[in-house]
Amino acid sequence: MATVERSLVIIKPDAVQRGLIGAIIERYERRGLKIVAMRMHEVDRGMAERHYQEHAGKPFFAGLIDFIISSPAVSMVVEGPNAIKIIRDTNGATKPVEATPGSIRADFGLETGRNLVHASDSIESGEREIANFFPGEAFASWERAMDTWIIE
Repeated sequence: MATVERSLVIIKPDAVQRGLIGAIIERYERRGLKIVAMRMHEVDRGMAERHYQEHAGKPFFAGLIDFIISSPAVSMVVEGPNAIKIIRDTNGATKPVEATPGSIRADFGLETGRNLVHASDSIESGEREIANFFPGEAFASWERAMDTWIIE
């Protein structure tokens, strides 16, 4: 069995405003991934700036911040074997026009600035991002009856 990984997933304000929360969550659950923490909230400026810190100083940084704080988002901790790659493949390429058909961004997105979801790009990023969005929180630890049918 592969190592269980955790990723931060953000259903961004554009997806929330479009009523796509359920459709997006369903994609991860159908892949066999497990949600161990979730909340709808307004991302505050400090949290957003920490989240996008690697883009500080770039011309698009202010727009990223303004967008993520513009409306509520749904933040989740999602886990499973190879979760980082599986979630990112499920999301599709950052630019919806380049995303594989069947992915979230290909099916629901048109432009890069409104690409619906975020997911951690590595185990290390996942740990840092989860700590930023869920500071000091314990996550649900539970076994699903169907896990034996999904995970070897």
